[in-house]
Order: sequence, then C-alpha cells, then structure tokens
Amino acid sequence: MAATAGGACRAVVARDLLIAARRRSDVLTTFFFFVIVVSLFPLGVGPEPDTLREIAPGVVWVAALLAAMLSLARMFGADYADGTLEQVVLTPQPLTLLVLSKVLAHWLTTGLPLVLVAPLLGLQFDLPGDALAILMVSLLIGTPALSLIGAVGAALTLGVRGGGALTALLVLPLYVPVLVFGAGAVTASATGMGVTGHLSLLGAMSLAALVFAPWATAMALRISLE
Repeated sequence: MAATAGGACRAVVARDLLIAARRRSDVLTTFFFFVIVVSLFPLGVGPEPDTLREIAPGVVWVAALLAAMLSLARMFGADYADGTLEQVVLTPQPLTLLVLSKVLAHWLTTGLPLVLVAPLLGLQFDLPGDALAILMVSLLIGTPALSLIGAVGAALTLGVRGGGALTALLVLPLYVPVLVFGAGAVTASATGMGVTGHLSLLGAMSLAALVFAPWATAMALRISLE
C-alpha cells in the first residue's frame, strides 16, 4: 500500500511538472511578475543605498507573496475544469498525500524559481552578502508555507465566481506571519542582529502548515466537489 501510495504521489508530481512545462506561459508569468515588481522599486525610490537596504526585505517578500497568490488559481483549477480532480478524489490513495504532491509540484514551479533568483534581485538593493544568503534561506523556508496555506484557499474557492479575489481575502491574513518573520530575518541580518529566532519561527510555521494544510485542503476539495 505504501509503495502504491508513493507511486501515486510521484505520478501526480510528474504529471503536474509536465503540464507546467507545456504551459510555460503560466509559470513565466509568475516569475516575471516577481522580477518586475522587485526591480521597479529601486527605480522608483532612487539610488540612496541606505534607503534601498532598509526596504529590500519587505519588497522582496511582499513580491514573493503576491506572486504566490497569482499562481494559486492554477493549482486545482485546470484539473477541476476537465474532471481530473474528481478522479483524484475518488482514488483509493490518501487524498492528503495526493494534495501534498500537488502542492510540491506547485512549489517547484513557483516558489523555487523565486528562491533562486532572489539573491540576484537583492543586489539591486545593495544588500551585503550575508543578508543575501539569509534572504535566500528565508524564502527557501517560508515559500513552502505560502503554497501550503494557499492550497487551502484555492480549494475552498474552487468553482466559485470571483474565486481569485476570495482566495486572496482568505489567505492574506494567514500569510502575514510568514511575511513578518521572513522579512524580519533579512532585516536582522542586514543590521547585524541574530536571525536564529526569525528563521526558527518561520520554520515552525512551515512545519505547522505541512501538518495541517494538506488535511484541510483535502476536506475543502471534497466540499467543493459535492
């Protein structure tokens, strides 16, 4: 049973990655949205290094948060439209594991590219090397929580008219702690303060989301499909 469940999870991840590769425009839209939003701030604020270093953590994290929300509609939307989601729910495999697989595929195509490009964008804000490393680490720890929490909102609003706006209203309050501690870790590093507390709390939130979000998402999907 475990092997069968593992195979099903791998098949879900592989399928979603293949679909993302075929629909590169959806992935690139999220990626370039993040890049453009972050890059516009140095142009608008001006070249003052102290100001740029001060706003950098918040700008990058807010842009990552908005990019994550922009991509939530495609986590379950296409499968819901073509009936695949109903088949997934009816499979004998645990729905929570299949949901977790879809969230992993979403993070690999949305969150991971943001993590990799963030240090390059941080150079525009004159961030020191240590702060750039912490920026990457904080995004690596925090962006999975964005995908996990966002999955719950996407499942609850599945098939609802204006679901995108409703999803944003549902997940934004839950995103705020991730935003605060993620940006706070980078700010602490840039000012020479300790970052362990911020990263520990950020990791705790991601672990909590990993435990509870797949279960909540599975319940929401069943409700949406009834």
